[in-house]
Amino acid sequence: MIRFMILFFGLVFSQNTMAQSCAVDNRGCIRAMIESSAAGIENVAWRDQTYRELAKTKAFDGDMAGALRTLDSIENPDTKALTIRGIGMAVADLNKGDAESAEAFAQLRAKAEEIKHPPSYAIALTYIAMAQAFAGDNDGAWKTASEMENDALRHKAYGETAEVQAGKGNFTAAIKSIGLIDSAAYRNKAYAVTSSIFANAGDYAHALDMAVRIDNAYKKSSALQYVLDKQKPREVEK
Repeated sequence: MIRFMILFFGLVFSQNTMAQSCAVDNRGCIRAMIESSAAGIENVAWRDQTYRELAKTKAFDGDMAGALRTLDSIENPDTKALTIRGIGMAVADLNKGDAESAEAFAQLRAKAEEIKHPPSYAIALTYIAMAQAFAGDNDGAWKTASEMENDALRHKAYGETAEVQAGKGNFTAAIKSIGLIDSAAYRNKAYAVTSSIFANAGDYAHALDMAVRIDNAYKKSSALQYVLDKQKPREVEK
């Protein structure tokens, strides 16, 4: 009985010691605890999700090398693509400067090249292009999108890049991105979406400029009507 009590209290003490082993402001220590714990998760999807969030956290904490190492632990290709997106957005958010950001995006591109599942690979490139646009690296975003072999996904990448640029108020870059889309249907969609983005921001001149470029009569009318409604709502909310 005494031996059992000693073992019991020893285990409790050990667990409490582990629980208190990291200072609350020691993010590196807590991240290490998560990584150690994640390795013991048997469900692959749950483990991948845990690594995904950890990789994003490392990236936002400025630990790019650590984020990429954690990315390597993810098995599912779609989760890898989503993780690449998270890391890329962290790079854009940290605003480290052109050279350092370019190096980080090059590293992400190298990781994307390791994805053997074609749809996930294409999604990863789309996410990288979007992150580059968020970072203000429009040339890099256009280059990444241009290297996508699937026409539909390439058009989508240009369109989403244009949306990011419109969200940043960069009309010139958004127009260029849309102009690189070969498909009229995708171009019309991009013009309509970016028009609404500018309208929502109160930039009605650029919203109108985007709307009038649509060559589908119905979609053009809808976009123009949206501009009018944002300027002066037709109904009073009750």
